[in-house]
Amino acid sequence: MNKQGLLQRLFKLQEHRTTVRTEVIAGFTTFLTMVYIVFVNPQILGVAGMDTQTVFVTTCLIAAFGSILMGLVANLPVALAPAMGLNAFFAFVVVGAMGISWQMGMGAIFWGAMGLLLLTVFRVRYWIIANIPLSLRVGISSGIGLLIAMIGLKNAGIVVSNKDTLVAIGDFTSHSVLLGALGFFIIAILASRNVHVAVLVSIVVTTLIGMALGDVKFTGIFSAPPAVSAVIRQIDLAGSLNISMAGIIFSFMLVNLFDSSGTLIGVTDKAGLADEQGKFPRMKQALYVDSLSSVAGSFIGTSSVTAYVESSSGVAVGGRTGLMAVVTGILFLLVIFLSPLAAMVPAYAAAGALIYVGVLMTSSLARIKWEDLTEAVPAFVTAIMMPFSFSITEGITFGFIAYGVMKLGTGRWREISPCVAIVALLFIVKIVFIDAHQV
Repeated sequence: MNKQGLLQRLFKLQEHRTTVRTEVIAGFTTFLTMVYIVFVNPQILGVAGMDTQTVFVTTCLIAAFGSILMGLVANLPVALAPAMGLNAFFAFVVVGAMGISWQMGMGAIFWGAMGLLLLTVFRVRYWIIANIPLSLRVGISSGIGLLIAMIGLKNAGIVVSNKDTLVAIGDFTSHSVLLGALGFFIIAILASRNVHVAVLVSIVVTTLIGMALGDVKFTGIFSAPPAVSAVIRQIDLAGSLNISMAGIIFSFMLVNLFDSSGTLIGVTDKAGLADEQGKFPRMKQALYVDSLSSVAGSFIGTSSVTAYVESSSGVAVGGRTGLMAVVTGILFLLVIFLSPLAAMVPAYAAAGALIYVGVLMTSSLARIKWEDLTEAVPAFVTAIMMPFSFSITEGITFGFIAYGVMKLGTGRWREISPCVAIVALLFIVKIVFIDAHQV
């Protein structure tokens, strides 16, 4: 009874018209909908040369740290974990395509997170969001979705490279292609039927089928957590603080800014905590927590940390306070002892989740005013340049420049906010003075 009284006072449960039991159920529900990240994130960061077993542990640790901190400091029903999209950008583009070491890439994540923290401290964060037009915000999120989907298709072998046509359809008789496609449709069908654990079910089913086919070997369920020395504190801060890394750092900062801020507003709105302007209680504390979580994550070897939209599943079953987030964080700590399960998940089992994330993120294109080409063209350019250039940075670069060109060319230059003008000019300087000298 005393414990319940303490929780009542700490999380103001009566004030939010909720109970300990409801918050615990909501926390467990949220955990089930986002626990897939502890299996997917090691798969993705493993491509960058990072130890997957260690990344499994650090993913659990930072998800627990961010979620518990959000619950205790901001008292909001929002859980945090490494961001889908930015982990793929880090592994496949920054490390894979650009040839930057993962240690230096983690440094770029750190500086991007520090930039986000400074924007929060000086209250510039929401000024940026308010002044970057909808077409560019939608173009960025949709472009990331297309890039993630392409990575998922590639990992499953559904799409392969071709010297004549650039890309081609893979071998549809292979286990990888068939199970990757099956995994995606399991998620899509279950999600359309409002099954919150669709992604987790898909990963489990495809992994079990892979085991039956001999692709996966059973290595156990429980074990002591592996040492995290392989990735923790391996960050290269000095090497990443380089002018050639400016575009990458800016990309991490800008994408995380939109992703996390948008999710915080969306989840708190669903919980009935946000007003018409998107402001919600303890906003300042929440923004500090998500910024600090990304800074901490880079030090222990995880990609950018963000608020998870899956938190809305917990809100849907009654979660209204930070107790929900704390419960979710505690469950992530317990999962650390299941590292053998993470090692068994094949790449094609996670591919379906990547493709599905692409579906969710590109759905926002419906918000674009396609009849207004000064808005449609920048959104289109931003979205398609990310998968076609295999770079979030280039998509953002050409999107901002396209916005300025279209507004100037049609005499609507007054619609260009100072924020957009400054960013577009910085990108032009980057192309002329940095990219040109690297060719």
